Amino acid sequence: MAYVTLLLARSDVTDLLDVDQLASRLRDGFRRDDEQRIAELRARTDLPGEGTATALLPGVLPGVPAYTVKVNAKFPSADPALRGVVCLHSLDDGALLAVLDSASLTAWRTGLAAAVATDMLAAPGAATVGIVGAGVQASVVLRGLGRLRPVSQVTVADLDPARGRRFAERHEPPGGPPVRIAGTARDVLAAAQIAVFATWSREPLASLADTRPGQHLTSLGTDEPGKRELAGDILGSATVVVDDLRLARSMGALSPPGQRPVKAATLGQVLRGEHPGRSSPDELTVYAPVGLPWQDLAIAWQVYQAARKRGRGVRVDLLA
Repeated sequence: MAYVTLLLARSDVTDLLDVDQLASRLRDGFRRDDEQRIAELRARTDLPGEGTATALLPGVLPGVPAYTVKVNAKFPSADPALRGVVCLHSLDDGALLAVLDSASLTAWRTGLAAAVATDMLAAPGAATVGIVGAGVQASVVLRGLGRLRPVSQVTVADLDPARGRRFAERHEPPGGPPVRIAGTARDVLAAAQIAVFATWSREPLASLADTRPGQHLTSLGTDEPGKRELAGDILGSATVVVDDLRLARSMGALSPPGQRPVKAATLGQVLRGEHPGRSSPDELTVYAPVGLPWQDLAIAWQVYQAARKRGRGVRVDLLA
Protein backbone atom coordinates (compact mmCIF):
# COMPACT_ATOMS: atom_id res chain seq x y z
CA MET A 1 0.00 0.00 0.00
CA ALA A 2 1.36 3.41 -0.97
CA TYR A 3 1.35 6.23 1.57
CA VAL A 4 1.44 9.41 -0.50
CA THR A 5 2.82 12.62 0.96
CA LEU A 6 2.53 15.92 -0.90
CA LEU A 7 5.62 18.15 -0.91
CA LEU A 8 4.44 21.77 -1.22
CA ALA A 9 7.02 24.49 -1.88
CA ARG A 10 6.80 28.23 -1.35
CA SER A 11 5.22 28.80 -4.77
CA ASP A 12 2.53 26.22 -3.98
CA VAL A 13 1.69 27.85 -0.66
CA THR A 14 1.55 31.33 -2.19
CA ASP A 15 -0.46 30.29 -5.25
CA LEU A 16 -2.97 28.07 -3.47
CA LEU A 17 -3.93 30.05 -0.39
CA ASP A 18 -7.13 32.08 -0.45
CA VAL A 19 -6.36 35.27 1.46
CA ASP A 20 -9.94 36.23 2.29
CA GLN A 21 -10.90 32.69 3.28
CA LEU A 22 -7.81 32.35 5.46
CA ALA A 23 -8.47 35.68 7.21
CA SER A 24 -12.00 34.48 7.97
CA ARG A 25 -10.68 31.12 9.23
CA LEU A 26 -8.16 32.82 11.49
CA ARG A 27 -10.81 35.16 12.87
CA ASP A 28 -13.05 32.18 13.61
CA GLY A 29 -10.13 30.27 15.13
CA PHE A 30 -9.39 33.06 17.60
CA ARG A 31 -13.08 33.33 18.44
CA ARG A 32 -13.19 29.60 19.24
CA ASP A 33 -9.71 29.19 20.70
CA ASP A 34 -11.01 27.97 24.05
CA GLU A 35 -13.10 25.11 22.62
CA GLN A 36 -10.32 22.58 22.12
CA ARG A 37 -7.49 23.24 24.53
CA ILE A 38 -4.79 20.61 24.57
CA ALA A 39 -1.20 20.75 25.78
CA GLU A 40 0.51 22.78 23.05
CA LEU A 41 4.30 22.83 23.00
CA ARG A 42 6.56 25.63 21.82
CA ALA A 43 10.17 24.48 22.14
CA ARG A 44 13.17 26.68 21.45
CA THR A 45 16.91 26.26 21.86
CA ASP A 46 19.96 28.34 21.01
CA LEU A 47 22.40 26.92 18.46
CA PRO A 48 26.15 27.55 18.17
CA GLY A 49 26.43 31.00 16.63
CA GLU A 50 23.43 33.25 15.99
CA GLY A 51 20.76 30.71 15.17
CA THR A 52 17.90 29.17 17.13
CA ALA A 53 15.85 26.04 16.55
CA THR A 54 12.14 26.07 17.30
CA ALA A 55 9.26 23.62 17.12
CA LEU A 56 5.51 24.20 17.51
CA LEU A 57 3.10 21.32 18.04
CA PRO A 58 0.42 20.21 17.74
CA GLY A 59 -1.71 22.55 15.65
CA VAL A 60 -5.31 21.44 16.18
CA LEU A 61 -8.63 23.03 15.17
CA PRO A 62 -12.20 21.88 15.82
CA GLY A 63 -13.59 20.13 12.76
CA VAL A 64 -10.24 19.62 10.98
CA PRO A 65 -9.17 15.92 10.81
CA ALA A 66 -5.46 16.73 10.86
CA TYR A 67 -2.76 18.34 12.99
CA THR A 68 0.54 20.11 12.32
CA VAL A 69 4.08 19.99 13.65
CA LYS A 70 6.36 22.87 12.65
CA VAL A 71 10.16 22.86 12.80
CA ASN A 72 12.03 26.11 12.08
CA ALA A 73 15.58 27.35 11.85
CA LYS A 74 15.90 31.06 12.68
CA PHE A 75 19.08 32.85 11.56
CA PRO A 76 18.60 36.65 11.60
CA SER A 77 21.28 37.42 9.00
CA ALA A 78 20.14 34.74 6.54
CA ASP A 79 17.73 35.36 3.65
CA PRO A 80 15.12 34.26 4.43
CA ALA A 81 15.80 34.47 8.16
CA LEU A 82 13.32 31.69 8.89
CA ARG A 83 13.44 28.33 7.12
CA GLY A 84 11.84 25.01 7.89
CA VAL A 85 8.90 22.70 7.29
CA VAL A 86 5.36 22.19 8.48
CA CYS A 87 4.30 18.55 8.64
CA LEU A 88 0.57 17.91 8.19
CA HIS A 89 -0.55 14.62 9.76
CA SER A 90 -3.86 12.79 9.71
CA LEU A 91 -5.60 12.74 13.10
CA ASP A 92 -6.98 9.29 12.27
CA ASP A 93 -3.76 7.33 11.90
CA GLY A 94 -0.86 9.83 11.88
CA ALA A 95 -0.25 9.50 8.14
CA LEU A 96 1.99 12.28 6.83
CA LEU A 97 -0.34 14.03 4.41
CA ALA A 98 1.94 16.89 3.38
CA VAL A 99 5.21 18.69 4.05
CA LEU A 100 4.95 22.43 3.41
CA ASP A 101 7.46 25.29 3.24
CA SER A 102 7.42 26.94 6.65
CA ALA A 103 8.80 30.37 5.73
CA SER A 104 5.92 31.32 3.44
CA LEU A 105 3.30 29.58 5.56
CA THR A 106 4.44 31.32 8.75
CA ALA A 107 4.60 34.72 7.07
CA TRP A 108 1.05 34.42 5.74
CA ARG A 109 -0.60 33.05 8.86
CA THR A 110 1.15 35.54 11.16
CA GLY A 111 0.67 38.47 8.81
CA LEU A 112 -3.02 37.89 8.15
CA ALA A 113 -3.77 37.25 11.83
CA ALA A 114 -1.97 40.51 12.63
CA ALA A 115 -3.95 42.34 9.93
CA VAL A 116 -7.23 41.08 11.41
CA ALA A 117 -6.21 42.16 14.93
CA THR A 118 -4.85 45.51 13.73
CA ASP A 119 -8.05 46.31 11.87
CA MET A 120 -10.11 45.46 14.96
CA LEU A 121 -8.06 47.57 17.37
CA ALA A 122 -7.06 50.58 15.26
CA ALA A 123 -9.27 53.65 15.38
CA PRO A 124 -12.07 53.75 12.80
CA GLY A 125 -10.86 55.78 9.85
CA ALA A 126 -7.16 55.38 10.65
CA ALA A 127 -5.60 55.06 7.21
CA THR A 128 -1.91 56.03 7.50
CA VAL A 129 0.32 53.01 8.14
CA GLY A 130 3.93 52.85 9.29
CA ILE A 131 6.26 49.88 8.91
CA VAL A 132 9.33 49.29 11.08
CA GLY A 133 11.28 46.36 9.64
CA ALA A 134 10.79 46.03 5.87
CA GLY A 135 10.76 42.24 5.61
CA VAL A 136 8.34 39.65 4.28
CA GLN A 137 6.31 39.64 7.49
CA ALA A 138 5.51 43.36 7.33
CA SER A 139 4.72 43.04 3.64
CA VAL A 140 2.03 40.42 4.31
CA VAL A 141 0.50 42.50 7.13
CA LEU A 142 0.28 45.51 4.82
CA ARG A 143 -1.32 43.46 2.04
CA GLY A 144 -3.84 41.93 4.44
CA LEU A 145 -4.65 45.25 6.10
CA GLY A 146 -5.29 46.81 2.71
CA ARG A 147 -8.07 44.27 2.13
CA LEU A 148 -9.74 45.21 5.43
CA ARG A 149 -9.59 49.02 5.41
CA PRO A 150 -8.43 51.85 3.12
CA VAL A 151 -4.71 52.69 3.40
CA SER A 152 -3.94 56.24 2.24
CA GLN A 153 -0.23 56.50 3.08
CA VAL A 154 2.63 54.13 3.98
CA THR A 155 5.88 55.10 5.72
CA VAL A 156 8.69 52.55 6.12
CA ALA A 157 11.95 52.40 8.09
CA ASP A 158 14.57 49.66 8.10
CA LEU A 159 18.14 49.34 9.39
CA ASP A 160 19.11 48.49 5.80
CA PRO A 161 18.14 51.53 3.66
CA ALA A 162 18.30 49.47 0.47
CA ARG A 163 15.78 46.99 1.83
CA GLY A 164 13.52 49.88 2.82
CA ARG A 165 13.69 51.25 -0.73
CA ARG A 166 12.88 47.82 -2.22
CA PHE A 167 9.89 47.55 0.12
CA ALA A 168 8.70 50.98 -0.99
CA GLU A 169 9.01 50.04 -4.67
CA ARG A 170 7.06 46.79 -4.18
CA HIS A 171 4.22 48.54 -2.38
CA GLU A 172 3.99 51.67 -4.50
CA PRO A 173 0.25 51.96 -5.31
CA PRO A 174 -0.58 52.61 -8.99
CA GLY A 175 -1.60 56.25 -9.22
CA GLY A 176 -1.40 56.66 -5.44
CA PRO A 177 0.99 58.56 -3.16
CA PRO A 178 4.53 57.16 -2.99
CA VAL A 179 5.66 55.11 -0.01
CA ARG A 180 7.70 57.37 2.25
CA ILE A 181 11.13 56.34 3.53
CA ALA A 182 11.84 57.20 7.17
CA GLY A 183 15.06 56.98 9.15
CA THR A 184 13.85 55.63 12.50
CA ALA A 185 10.91 54.09 14.31
CA ARG A 186 10.25 57.48 15.88
CA ASP A 187 9.90 59.03 12.43
CA VAL A 188 7.43 56.29 11.48
CA LEU A 189 5.34 56.90 14.59
CA ALA A 190 5.27 60.62 13.88
CA ALA A 191 3.78 59.96 10.43
CA ALA A 192 1.38 57.05 11.00
CA GLN A 193 -1.84 56.31 12.86
CA ILE A 194 -1.10 52.56 12.65
CA ALA A 195 2.43 51.20 13.10
CA VAL A 196 3.60 47.63 12.49
CA PHE A 197 6.90 46.51 14.04
CA ALA A 198 8.44 43.35 12.54
CA THR A 199 12.09 43.24 13.60
CA TRP A 200 14.66 41.13 15.45
CA SER A 201 15.31 43.87 17.99
CA ARG A 202 16.38 43.09 21.55
CA GLU A 203 16.12 46.73 22.66
CA PRO A 204 12.97 48.88 22.63
CA LEU A 205 12.60 50.83 19.40
CA ALA A 206 9.90 53.19 20.73
CA SER A 207 8.78 54.59 24.07
CA LEU A 208 5.57 56.27 25.22
CA ALA A 209 6.97 59.72 24.42
CA ASP A 210 7.15 58.68 20.74
CA THR A 211 3.44 57.85 20.51
CA ARG A 212 0.32 59.96 20.04
CA PRO A 213 -3.21 59.51 21.44
CA GLY A 214 -5.33 57.19 19.33
CA GLN A 215 -2.47 55.31 17.69
CA HIS A 216 -2.36 51.55 17.31
CA LEU A 217 0.90 49.56 17.41
CA THR A 218 1.33 45.94 16.32
CA SER A 219 4.53 44.29 17.57
CA LEU A 220 5.37 41.04 15.75
CA GLY A 221 9.02 40.70 16.76
CA THR A 222 8.49 39.73 20.40
CA ASP A 223 8.01 36.01 19.80
CA GLU A 224 11.03 34.72 21.74
CA PRO A 225 12.64 35.47 25.11
CA GLY A 226 14.90 38.53 24.98
CA LYS A 227 13.30 40.18 21.94
CA ARG A 228 11.76 43.62 22.52
CA GLU A 229 10.32 46.29 20.26
CA LEU A 230 8.17 48.46 22.57
CA ALA A 231 9.28 50.01 25.85
CA GLY A 232 7.56 49.07 29.10
CA ASP A 233 5.93 52.49 29.46
CA ILE A 234 3.98 51.87 26.24
CA LEU A 235 2.72 48.50 27.46
CA GLY A 236 1.87 49.99 30.85
CA SER A 237 -0.20 52.80 29.34
CA ALA A 238 -1.88 51.10 26.38
CA THR A 239 -4.74 48.66 26.03
CA VAL A 240 -2.73 45.52 25.27
CA VAL A 241 -4.10 42.52 23.38
CA VAL A 242 -2.15 39.28 22.83
CA ASP A 243 -2.90 35.91 21.24
CA ASP A 244 -2.14 33.84 24.36
CA LEU A 245 -1.60 35.24 27.87
CA ARG A 246 0.58 32.38 29.12
CA LEU A 247 2.98 32.61 26.18
CA ALA A 248 3.04 36.41 26.19
CA ARG A 249 4.08 36.36 29.86
CA SER A 250 6.63 33.56 29.53
CA MET A 251 8.37 34.53 26.27
CA GLY A 252 6.53 37.38 24.57
CA ALA A 253 6.01 41.12 25.01
CA LEU A 254 4.93 40.79 28.65
CA SER A 255 7.97 38.75 29.70
CA PRO A 256 11.04 41.08 29.90
CA PRO A 257 12.80 41.13 33.30
CA GLY A 258 11.69 44.17 35.27
CA GLN A 259 8.52 44.59 33.21
CA ARG A 260 5.75 45.83 35.49
CA PRO A 261 2.64 43.62 35.42
CA VAL A 262 0.47 44.49 32.43
CA LYS A 263 -3.23 43.73 32.34
CA ALA A 264 -3.82 42.30 28.89
CA ALA A 265 -6.69 40.69 27.01
CA THR A 266 -6.62 38.05 24.28
CA LEU A 267 -7.79 38.54 20.72
CA GLY A 268 -10.29 35.74 21.33
CA GLN A 269 -11.84 37.69 24.20
CA VAL A 270 -12.17 40.76 21.98
CA LEU A 271 -13.76 38.78 19.14
CA ARG A 272 -16.21 37.10 21.52
CA GLY A 273 -17.21 40.46 23.02
CA GLU A 274 -15.74 39.62 26.44
CA HIS A 275 -13.35 42.59 26.20
CA PRO A 276 -14.09 45.88 24.43
CA GLY A 277 -10.71 46.22 22.73
CA ARG A 278 -10.51 49.91 21.78
CA SER A 279 -13.10 51.85 23.77
CA SER A 280 -12.27 55.46 22.85
CA PRO A 281 -10.80 57.40 19.89
CA ASP A 282 -7.84 58.67 21.96
CA GLU A 283 -6.90 55.26 23.39
CA LEU A 284 -3.45 53.83 22.65
CA THR A 285 -3.74 50.16 21.65
CA VAL A 286 -1.14 47.42 21.17
CA TYR A 287 -1.34 43.94 19.62
CA ALA A 288 1.64 41.74 20.52
CA PRO A 289 1.24 38.08 19.46
CA VAL A 290 3.64 35.17 19.91
CA GLY A 291 2.10 32.77 17.37
CA LEU A 292 0.04 29.64 18.03
CA PRO A 293 0.27 26.14 16.51
CA TRP A 294 -3.38 26.07 15.38
CA GLN A 295 -2.66 29.00 13.06
CA ASP A 296 -0.24 26.74 11.15
CA LEU A 297 -3.02 24.19 10.70
CA ALA A 298 -5.48 26.82 9.47
CA ILE A 299 -3.34 27.64 6.44
CA ALA A 300 -1.76 24.20 5.95
CA TRP A 301 -5.13 22.49 5.70
CA GLN A 302 -6.46 25.08 3.25
CA VAL A 303 -3.39 24.81 1.03
CA TYR A 304 -3.38 20.99 1.20
CA GLN A 305 -7.04 20.76 0.17
CA ALA A 306 -6.46 23.13 -2.74
CA ALA A 307 -3.32 21.21 -3.82
CA ARG A 308 -5.23 17.92 -3.96
CA LYS A 309 -8.02 19.54 -5.96
CA ARG A 310 -5.67 21.17 -8.48
CA GLY A 311 -3.05 18.43 -8.69
CA ARG A 312 -0.25 20.58 -7.25
CA GLY A 313 2.82 19.45 -5.32
CA VAL A 314 5.27 16.59 -5.63
CA ARG A 315 3.86 13.22 -4.60
CA VAL A 316 6.24 10.91 -2.73
CA ASP A 317 5.94 7.72 -0.72
CA LEU A 318 8.42 8.22 2.12
CA LEU A 319 7.79 4.66 3.35
CA ALA A 320 8.65 3.05 0.01
